[in-house]
Amino acid sequence: MRRRQVASQIPAGRERGARSRAAGIGRGLGPGAGLRPAVGLRGGGCRTAGCDCPAVTHCPALLPALLRATMTGSLFKANFWCSDILSTVGYDSIIQHLNNGRKNCKEFEDFLKERASIEEKYGKDLLNLSRKKPCGQSEINTLKRALEVFKQQVDNVAQCHIQLAQTLREEARKMEEFREKQKLQQKKTELIMDAAHKQKSLQFKKTMDAKKNYEQKCRDKDEAEQAVHRSANLVNPKQQEKLFVKLATSKTAVEDSDKAYMLHVNTLDKIREEWQSEHIKACQVFEAQEFERINFLRNALWLHMNQLSQQCVKSDNMYEEVRKSLEMCSIEKDIEYFVNQRKTGQTPPAPIMYENFYSPQKNAAPPGKATGPNVARRGPLPVPKSLPGDPDYSLIGDYSLIYQ
Repeated sequence: MRRRQVASQIPAGRERGARSRAAGIGRGLGPGAGLRPAVGLRGGGCRTAGCDCPAVTHCPALLPALLRATMTGSLFKANFWCSDILSTVGYDSIIQHLNNGRKNCKEFEDFLKERASIEEKYGKDLLNLSRKKPCGQSEINTLKRALEVFKQQVDNVAQCHIQLAQTLREEARKMEEFREKQKLQQKKTELIMDAAHKQKSLQFKKTMDAKKNYEQKCRDKDEAEQAVHRSANLVNPKQQEKLFVKLATSKTAVEDSDKAYMLHVNTLDKIREEWQSEHIKACQVFEAQEFERINFLRNALWLHMNQLSQQCVKSDNMYEEVRKSLEMCSIEKDIEYFVNQRKTGQTPPAPIMYENFYSPQKNAAPPGKATGPNVARRGPLPVPKSLPGDPDYSLIGDYSLIYQ
């Protein structure tokens, strides 16, 4: 009989689903127990062999395998390179994405805080309404008890909303801690990569300068050789000796610049290999961070929905108590109770009769009508008598007059 009018408008599956999702939380099994699990596992709790963790989504032992299974062919380390040795476009793209991810976490954190403020304000307003606003205070008997249950349950619903606000603030705090933790982890990796980028750029510049110097020395040597060939027919030996000295000097300079250039190239290649290794490590760290962030944010949103569903189920259970009390309300009993407590009598007033002032039959009732108690307003009309020796009155028959 309960809720037959309201329940007809609600799909049965939705109500059962809301109650079943809140069943696990009501038993104190944690936010995931009794609820429909996220993608990855079908039941409440981990099903990994040899693992008894209460994971609802992904068991920590499965994270590396899941990472390989879900990210094959799209790993960060395989898709964020550039042919330009000085370019950091791939690295910058990853950093931008991670920063956007933290921004999204911050937005959800702010959303939770704002929702908590709304829930708290609503709970306090509802609490003031239930405690300060009169509602059927002059009602009696069974309906009075139902109204008392109603106000008490409204008070309980208000308290639940205030508790939900506290829970949401706690979830926002956890999101903030997670966001700050990832920020610190990312900062450590960024410092290493920034140093590697700076060292690579500096060594590249040194290598290019060495290359320019080597090429210039080679051109100087070629010019010196051509000058020697052109001066082969000259008779002046001093000039030829001078050209040969210049050629020998240029050859020595070429050899020295070539060694310096080769040394810089080898150093740059070592630095490039180190940078490449650090880039791969950074990509792996960033990818793991992004996997953790998406999983954490998704689970936080999932938990938020469970909390809201639980709030609805709690409120419905409280309203159910009001419906139960209304079922105990009896219209006939309330009316009977009022009559018994406030009744004033069972005899209606008698009709008001005509009373003739002079007639002793003034209390006679008309035919067919019930008469009330015959109470005369005054007695029969007195007959004056004269006593012997009474000077105040005289008989009418003797035409005596009262002495003036």
